[in-house]
Amino acid sequence: MSISITLNGSPRALQAEPGENLRDVLQREGVHSARNGCDGEGTCGACSVLVDGRLMNTCLMVAGQVEGRDVRTVEGLAKPRELTSLQKAFVDAGVVQCGYCTGAMLMAVAELLEKVEQPTREQVKDALSGTFCRCTGYEQIFGAVRLAIARRLDPATPFEEPKFEAPKFRPGLRYVGKASGKVDGYQLARGEGGFVEDKVRPGHCHLKVLPSPHAHAYIKRIDTARAEALPGVVTVITYKNCPDVWYNPAGQGFPEPSPYDRRMFDQKMRHVGDRVAAVVAETPEIADAALKLIDVEYEVLPAVFTIEDAKKPGAPVVHKAFVEYAVGAPGELDAYNQGVDPREGKIIYQFPIHADPHQNLAASVHGGIGDTDKGFAEADVIHEQTYESSQVQCTPVEPHIVYARMEGDRLVLHASTQVPWHVRRIVARILGVKENKLRVIKERVGGGFGSKQDMVLEEVAAWATWVTGRDVLYRYSREDEFTNSRTRHVMKVRVKLGAKKDGKLTAVLMDLEANTGPYGSHCLTVPMNACSKSLPLFLCDNVHFDVHTYYSNIAPTGAYQGYGAPKGSFALQLAAAEMAEKLGMDPLDFLEKNRVREGAMLEILRCLGEGREGTPQLVHTCGLGPALEQGKKLVGWGKKEKSGDADVKIGQGVVIVQQGSGLPGLDSANAAISMFGDGTFMVLSGGTDLGTGLETVVVKMAAETLMVPMENVAVMAADTDATPFDVGAYASSGTYFSGGAALNAALKMKKLLLAEASEMLQEPENHLQLAWPGVVKGLSGEVSYEQIARRTQSGTGHGQLMASAHFITDKGSFPYGAHFCEVAVDVRTGKVKLRKYFALQDAGTAINPELALGQMYGGALKSIGHALYEEMKYDEQGRCLNPNFIDYKVPQMGDLPDEFKAVLIDTNDPFGPMGAKSISEISTNGAAPVIAAAIHDAVGVWIRSWPFSPEKILRALGRIR
Repeated sequence: MSISITLNGSPRALQAEPGENLRDVLQREGVHSARNGCDGEGTCGACSVLVDGRLMNTCLMVAGQVEGRDVRTVEGLAKPRELTSLQKAFVDAGVVQCGYCTGAMLMAVAELLEKVEQPTREQVKDALSGTFCRCTGYEQIFGAVRLAIARRLDPATPFEEPKFEAPKFRPGLRYVGKASGKVDGYQLARGEGGFVEDKVRPGHCHLKVLPSPHAHAYIKRIDTARAEALPGVVTVITYKNCPDVWYNPAGQGFPEPSPYDRRMFDQKMRHVGDRVAAVVAETPEIADAALKLIDVEYEVLPAVFTIEDAKKPGAPVVHKAFVEYAVGAPGELDAYNQGVDPREGKIIYQFPIHADPHQNLAASVHGGIGDTDKGFAEADVIHEQTYESSQVQCTPVEPHIVYARMEGDRLVLHASTQVPWHVRRIVARILGVKENKLRVIKERVGGGFGSKQDMVLEEVAAWATWVTGRDVLYRYSREDEFTNSRTRHVMKVRVKLGAKKDGKLTAVLMDLEANTGPYGSHCLTVPMNACSKSLPLFLCDNVHFDVHTYYSNIAPTGAYQGYGAPKGSFALQLAAAEMAEKLGMDPLDFLEKNRVREGAMLEILRCLGEGREGTPQLVHTCGLGPALEQGKKLVGWGKKEKSGDADVKIGQGVVIVQQGSGLPGLDSANAAISMFGDGTFMVLSGGTDLGTGLETVVVKMAAETLMVPMENVAVMAADTDATPFDVGAYASSGTYFSGGAALNAALKMKKLLLAEASEMLQEPENHLQLAWPGVVKGLSGEVSYEQIARRTQSGTGHGQLMASAHFITDKGSFPYGAHFCEVAVDVRTGKVKLRKYFALQDAGTAINPELALGQMYGGALKSIGHALYEEMKYDEQGRCLNPNFIDYKVPQMGDLPDEFKAVLIDTNDPFGPMGAKSISEISTNGAAPVIAAAIHDAVGVWIRSWPFSPEKILRALGRIR
């Protein structure tokens, strides 16, 4: 059917199937900005456009409903390659991060500003109440709206502090430490296509997977004949015809500390949603129909879902597999493997991680410094408690997606991934080909947060294309994200503290148990990170930790922003607050008494390497002092307020947090810079930008070093054919490692420029210097970069100037932070309202201050959601009961604290590029403990498991049983 509409001011005739929704029709017409994040629930708002001036969710509209109507999308806000003041303000204020929901947010605000000239904060919140963004934390949108209004009156209005909250650092530098907007911000604000779904060619096939209905079962029989006979089905994949290769999808450096404990398709199912079979078909409808024709008979097995059940003697075993070791096999391995059922498959360890899978133990480790027995014996006061976390989902608005195609005899993967080089390596091994037969292109990523550090679906599409030769698109549904993607590890952490009467800690013990689910992705490193990113915050001579991780039949776990640190931080920081109460001390004084300081040697890190011995690190910079001091003033620490309602009690909390900047001694990054014929530059970076602004960091490193405008530096990143190796976007490594590699490449280019100019000017290099805007000056004259480029690229020159460099280090640079909050707790309902939340963080030099603040707001709000209401729920059979945005609550704009502020603490790190440390992951570590401490300050009860639901609070208050 043909539908006549006005689309962005032009009459259009759209072709639609009867009943087809408007979003799908618009996407087919090239309107990329109408995104799909919730499978037609209408809960994420990513598909929003204006229909006759009203914001509408296109996934909830049948295309025929817009017959004769006016439809406006973000692509039509301005002329091609231009921006409105609102679009520019979104970029300048740091609102544009991954960009997947940017178009929808812009249209919501555009509708508001057409109706209200000077909207209030509440009106802005209401306008955006239906749009979900996991990246931004929403707070900077208010500044963007104010800036857009100001520029509507005066287009020359600058983006400056303090009016629009853009701090400046390093006055001697032109770009570093100054707000500039993302280098790809304008494209994202215009709604230009750049995500995987925008790269798909006509005629591609669709891949769909049949999920296991059981949490634990063997496939006794599987018959795919009827599915294969269905017209339009290209192939069906099961455990019978997929590669017989065992691997782990965790994107970690080789040799991985994660066990190789899964096959692409296996005869044993280990969680509800596990892969039974895959259908590749000409259309998604045919694929769905074929799945229903696959006949499967299961032998259902008892399942385990909790840590307690998994470690019980005689518990059902998730992996009673045949075990192999690449190195370090124990002597009793042959006896251990006796009697293994072939249907259980294999587990291959690259090196020992102290596992016992036949007892559901996926990994274990212990260590420490000093003598904790002696420390506890010396203590005047001892506190011991156990703290627990729930299973939460990463919920990127863009689900996992990959598009596979052949290019000659080579396989090309367009992937939404954080780790393109790890994907290439692992897929090549599974397919049994050399890595030069694969190309992985990291397209724009619509949110990752750790879930896209794993290879979740890429290998299935890769195999399908490799064996059929057809283009294949595989995209997760929102339910798939919950049941088959990656989630936070569930943890139970017992903390024991000993202290003197004056508050000085004498001993710290952390006993951590983790639930890794059905497979061992990150099963050693995430729980270890919970220790390594919390224990070094306190200077204590006697520290010990024990870690045990267990297999179970819940949905898969893996990496999630913070990578274990939020759970370790929750346990240790809340234990510190409880110890302060026992001592009769102000919790802020207790933290000040014991906290890490500049000049401290962190000996505990010797015991906390990733599967091998770590290295003690000296703390060179630590911003905790000024962070605590400023936060104390912001929150009005110690001033007990009353609400005016006898049933609403107000309380405050404070915690300190830390993270790392990559993995010294393990991570590496590379970059290269080429000079073009007019004296401009191209940076080839291996770094993977997830919307964090890493490509902007890379450009700033080059522009600042080479003394040229940022627009004179282009960047290409994360394409395994075109750019150099990088470990990927995880472990807070981006700015530190990828930025460091770009800086080193720029410094090499600087040397090449000086050498060429020396010949041209006939002056020694030590007489020369680079100068703005792209010249080399000497005592006798100057030469422009364009003149250098022409000379080097001429027939008599030395050849195009190209410089490559890498960045590795054994030095750690630790970001630190202090989070303060104030809550109001209603003792009648148990509801917690966040009145104030302040995150003050030391990121060294903030290379992109506005984007750094956005990362802080986003990380903090994400963890506020985890602390207060996010939780995956299961029934007795292991089925997730809330695998969607209707039943799984995520923070939206109406959930913001009344007063929400992120503050950057300047420290100028000696090892990071231009003084930088990491910024984003640390932001997730503070909310749970600081809110729990504030709840106690308000109503006198300790809530030691998150989320802090009203029921838990009322139960603790004795109001309900």
